[in-house]
Parts: sequence; structure tokens; C-alpha cells
Amino acid sequence: MKIHPHDAERIEQFIEHLWLAHGVSENTQAAYRSDLKKFCEFLSEQRVGLTQVSAQAVQDYLLWRRTQGLSPRSTSRFLSAMKKLTPFALKEGWFSSDPVAKLKRPKMSPSVPHSLTEQDVLALLAAPNTETPIGLRDRAMLEVLYASGLRVTELVRLQYDQVSLQQGLVRVVGKGDKERLVPLGEEAVEWLSRYLKHGRTALSDRSSGWVFITQRGTLLTRQAFWYRIKAYAEQAHIRAHLSPHTLRHAFATHLLNHGADLRVLQMLLGHSDLSTTQIYTQVAKERLQQMHAAFHPRG
Repeated sequence: MKIHPHDAERIEQFIEHLWLAHGVSENTQAAYRSDLKKFCEFLSEQRVGLTQVSAQAVQDYLLWRRTQGLSPRSTSRFLSAMKKLTPFALKEGWFSSDPVAKLKRPKMSPSVPHSLTEQDVLALLAAPNTETPIGLRDRAMLEVLYASGLRVTELVRLQYDQVSLQQGLVRVVGKGDKERLVPLGEEAVEWLSRYLKHGRTALSDRSSGWVFITQRGTLLTRQAFWYRIKAYAEQAHIRAHLSPHTLRHAFATHLLNHGADLRVLQMLLGHSDLSTTQIYTQVAKERLQQMHAAFHPRG
């Protein structure tokens, strides 16, 4: 059953508020929009609109989600959306009371991010054909991604004034418009320089502030770059699980494996909370255990 048009309008109004007031990322906006629309579909089947939502309606929806086998993580995200929506809805007069005041998010064991071995990363970096402008661009992007631990969204939106090749630094505007300076390293600086000198102008002569562009001179999207990563991984015969943040996870894990301090890693990744960074210690621990089992004479 489709949701009421007025409820759809309210959801869009709330999403716009998130963007204007809090600078919430496009990915989070899309996730919250999807979660709230699914909730409104459930309400519509109960002949209830968003402005009539109650604590009981939310509990009924959570029970229904459980019967459908939906994950605690996605349920936690829905509750996060509702807790963000409620103050705005109360202010706008949509809600007469807080329907999620007494609800707590489901407990979850932290998900361990998938990473790549250092050999896999080297194979992935070498996959693009750097004799072509597109291949040179992709090699530079992969090198920067692995050297800096940027989020893919941060990478594709990188602009000229954020990069200092002379200093080997990139100024990143991350979540919540927080800025951080991240070193690039010699290899990434070398490939980025080669791309800017020989690849970018060959792609397009259109003037643009974006560092990484398409053949039409437009901004390369996050999704388009993700598809290219998957194609290069297949070309390099990499069988490990991949996600858009695979190289970010590899960056963090490999730094820890080589003795990086957790606080420094937190700053490089742009995490506001150290607990978010600590998940990588489990990845590094598992990797060290594998190495011990493989190479120790009594492993």
C-alpha cells in the first residue's frame, strides 16, 4: 500500500531539515528516507497516518520487523531516524507526544569491517591501465584512497584547493563539516601528480574545481567509482569481500598492523568517537593471529 502524499511531503520536509540544519550526508538522508517511507507504508496498512503515530504503533512496527527477520542493525537505524524526526515533528505540530521516548535501540555486536591483505591491495592498485587517461585517473584515486583512508564520498568530491602536492597533504571536509588534514605519502603524491599533469586535461578541457572528473568533465559519482573498484578487483582475481570502503578499512588495518597509535588513526579517519576506531583493533588482532599460525614453528 502506498503512503499518503502528505506523509511523503512531510518526510521530504524533514530530510531537507536534516541537510540544512545538520549537514547530514546524502547516504544518511537516503537511508532515513527509505526507513521512514517503509514505516509509513506499515502505518497506511493500519489506516493510520504519520501525524497519528503513537508509541504503540512504533512497537507494533518493531514487532513486525522482527517477524520479517530484519536485522537489529537496520532496526537501530530506523529508531535513529525516528529519534531525529520526533523533535522536528513535535515542533511542526505533527506529533502530539514523543512516540519513541521510552524505546532503546537493540543491542548489537559491532560489525568487523572487511579488509584486504597488503598483497591484495598491491594487486588492486596495479589493475588500472595507466596508459589511458581513465586508467591514470583510477590509479590516482585508488592510491589516494589507500594512502589517506578517505571515505569514497570525500574522495570523489575532492577539489583542487583541498590538495597540496608540495606538502603532501589533503584537507578533507568530512561528516558534520569537520575538517581534517591527512598526509598522502610519496606514492599517492606521485600518481596524483601524473594524473593532474597528463590524465585530467586529456579527459576534458572543461574548467572545473573537481580533482577527479569523467570524460565529459563532470563530477565522478560515488556509485560509478564503486563499480570500477569491483571491476578492477575481478581483474586482479581478488576473492575477498568488497565494499565501497574496502580501501579505507585496509588503510586503517594495515596502519595498526604496522604499529600505528589508535588516537592517531582516529584523527586520520575523522572519527568523532574513539570507540568507532577501536573496531579495527579486532581486525588487526585476527590478522596477527593468522600470521602467527602461518609462520610460527609451533603455530
